[in-house]
Amino acid sequence: MTVRAAFLTTLLFASVAYLHSSEDQLSTLHGHCSVAPATKADRVRVELEDGECGSDRDHCHNHDDDEMPLSNFTGLTLADFEHEGAHIDAVIGAEAGRITCSGVVHALTLDGEFTFEPSAAFVERMRQIGFTGYSSQLLEAYALFHIEVSWVQDLESAGVTEMSAENILPLRIFKVDAGYVREMSALGFPHLSAGKLIAFKVQGVNPEEVKQYRALGYEPTEDELIQMRIFKVTPDFIQRMEARGLGKLTIAKLVQVRIFNLAD
Repeated sequence: MTVRAAFLTTLLFASVAYLHSSEDQLSTLHGHCSVAPATKADRVRVELEDGECGSDRDHCHNHDDDEMPLSNFTGLTLADFEHEGAHIDAVIGAEAGRITCSGVVHALTLDGEFTFEPSAAFVERMRQIGFTGYSSQLLEAYALFHIEVSWVQDLESAGVTEMSAENILPLRIFKVDAGYVREMSALGFPHLSAGKLIAFKVQGVNPEEVKQYRALGYEPTEDELIQMRIFKVTPDFIQRMEARGLGKLTIAKLVQVRIFNLAD
């Protein structure tokens, strides 16, 4: 499991724990925050740790080492990290709510306390298009990843099925967008479920590779596309097997060749 996938799993478990919370009781969150420059000049590393976890760690909702564009913040510039002792109020203003990290710069890091104010208006707009079950913790994640109502509507218009308040988040994390959905639909995979699209993106299924499989005479199913990516049954690998005189193997046989290292 990748680091990103591990983070996602933890995040979803935390979200599910709050699924049945009343949306009328959305509360402001508080906790510790730190923001520091990332390896890329236009990005920062963000850590948020909710301050009301207590002994019940299942209800903690932490974001560790999330990288995001510096432009997501107002009140913070790259030059600010060089001003030792400077007090900064760094703000992420998103549709789902407002995150404010207030603190002092030390050793190239803004370290302090954060508040997250969830947006009841956003929750209402999401309810109007069929999404409910929101907690302040889930909305905080939505704000970090800048999930917007229009983006959700674009995915629905592109034909994504089985979307929920929870799986919208991994759709965003793994960069599923309407363009990708429409490309896959044009290749014969319409009405893909949110879960299948997440799996596609996690494994790196892409339209160009699907076209290459088709050019080689293969018509993989959704699950076969995922299997082929997992076991590295690439178009190049298929061509190498054919060049060895093995003929046109089935997808199942090609996967077995990979599993049992029969190509070595």
